[in-house]
Amino acid sequence: MIPRLASLPRSTRFALFFGAFYFGFGAYLPYMPVWYEARGLTPELIGLAAGAAMAGRVIAAPLGAALADRMAKRRHAVLGFALGSLLIFLAHIPASSPWAIVTLALLAGGAFSGVVPVIDAFAMNEASRRRFAFGPPRSVGSAAFILGNLGCGALIGVYGGEAALYWTLLGAALAVCTALLLPEGRRTQAAARGETPAGGLITALTAAGLPLAFAASALIQAAHGFYYAFSAVAWQAAGVPSAYVGALWATGVAAEIVFFQLSARQLSHISPPMLMALGGAAAVVRWIALAFGPPLPVLFALQLLHAFSFGATYLGFLRYATAHAPSRYAATAQAVNSALGGGLVLAAATYASGFAYSALGQGGFALMAIPSLAGLCCAAALAHRARIAS
Repeated sequence: MIPRLASLPRSTRFALFFGAFYFGFGAYLPYMPVWYEARGLTPELIGLAAGAAMAGRVIAAPLGAALADRMAKRRHAVLGFALGSLLIFLAHIPASSPWAIVTLALLAGGAFSGVVPVIDAFAMNEASRRRFAFGPPRSVGSAAFILGNLGCGALIGVYGGEAALYWTLLGAALAVCTALLLPEGRRTQAAARGETPAGGLITALTAAGLPLAFAASALIQAAHGFYYAFSAVAWQAAGVPSAYVGALWATGVAAEIVFFQLSARQLSHISPPMLMALGGAAAVVRWIALAFGPPLPVLFALQLLHAFSFGATYLGFLRYATAHAPSRYAATAQAVNSALGGGLVLAAATYASGFAYSALGQGGFALMAIPSLAGLCCAAALAHRARIAS
């Protein structure tokens, strides 16, 4: 069976991994705090555990990706992260001490979230070399995220918070199995000789406009901080039923799926900087419009902009980094982007969102237009730089 599966097209094998991983990640990301509560953690300790998970991602993702960039076979790095995640989640089962749980949260955040930039870089590199579209396999992950989110939520309603851990465990186990099916991603000796750094990692990641790409991506993605932390609270306070809140989130992810499916053909002519600029422009419109507390039908329409504020920004950076970062540092470039946009800058935006919500309610969405506009400016500067260079 395994040899037969290993003969599947590369795009299918990446789709299987993305599906397996995000099936578990769709439970892990929103529902691990529910598990922390089920294990008796106080709200303060739940916040500490959630913060530890974010810190783990910021620390482990760049370090793990740097190691991945040195491995002869890229599949080994993905498998290592997946296997580490599985073992760490298994260690959650007997955990009862609050400090043990916080420590495990730190490790899980590093291992489970840390695989994202590694698999993104691997898949994008293979897509470029083997000429298949990155978007459709990645969209399988988005669909699986919805399944994990809705399915685990329903299971928690029946069995309580412990269900969050076991759903995540299942996803981690499936990720290990599907990692074994990935292409080897072998680095050729010729490529290794051609990628010897002339000035090292810092030089490689500060050349070819990459700092502008990092800034554009981090600012636009981090501007989702208010949405991630307070959209459900704000919409429910405005009278939106909880069932519709879930549907609003699902609409955003569904729009993202359609975007990734169409990205191969309809968007191939748009340059990566312009994709990020499109994401920034859509984000500015989205956050300002949401701040006015529009009616439910308009909320659903605005959620379609998630395809651009997240999807176009995400894909634009992936394409730019693949084209301009030395392949020796492909995973490291993605990890730096993840640590910024999904870690440091997002943490700052989320922290500021708390004050914005206290002062303005759902009007706090408008605060997120500021980093979005800054990211748009960085993307526009990057596009201008590319025009001058061409």
